[in-house]
Amino acid sequence: MSRTSASDKRSYHHGDLRAALCLAGYELAAAGGAQAVTLRAATRLAGVSPAAAYRHFASHDDLRLAVGAMAMAELARSIERHQSAVTATEPETRAKQRLVAVGDGYISFALDTPGAFDVALFGLFTMEHAFDPATMGPTGRTPFELLTDAIGELVALGLLPPASAEAVAITCWSSVHGFATLATSGPLREHPRTELDAMGRQIVRGLTVSLLSSFSGPAG
Repeated sequence: MSRTSASDKRSYHHGDLRAALCLAGYELAAAGGAQAVTLRAATRLAGVSPAAAYRHFASHDDLRLAVGAMAMAELARSIERHQSAVTATEPETRAKQRLVAVGDGYISFALDTPGAFDVALFGLFTMEHAFDPATMGPTGRTPFELLTDAIGELVALGLLPPASAEAVAITCWSSVHGFATLATSGPLREHPRTELDAMGRQIVRGLTVSLLSSFSGPAG
């Protein structure tokens, strides 16, 4: 996690208790998933009394919502990191690689920090939450916006028809999230990391090729 850890904040003077509890909650999520994020555990980790937490969070779920937003921002950071590694300069190749990088970054985040991944979508009740500023990465884009941006590049180049953009975004998200869930909390979770990495790469690249092939006719 790139943020200051909760353990580094335990000696703070309660100037920003809400932030300290969120950091503690993220640490708890990283270690044990969404269900590990409780007010009592977070206050213990932050070094304050349980009663103090209720001035900022009415329930465990409220804290999990805030921690989930932090996790989504870290997911965005992972996607951005993978996109920044794209070296192709030819527009079509670069656009394709940037879409692939979204999937790679998503799966990498899930496999690297399955507990944070578990809490990341906790507060994503409607698509409005997919645009929540609290879930933005350093570039000011949320994970879903990074996905739609990459698809938009392909549309602009005529590789996908504009009318397909939303369906492509949901297909990509569903497929990649499904694999990430299987790999972190489902029947694939016992597989070696090297195998999961290889599976993830194959799924992301196969999905990209399949979607582009499906819309290989005239854009419109």
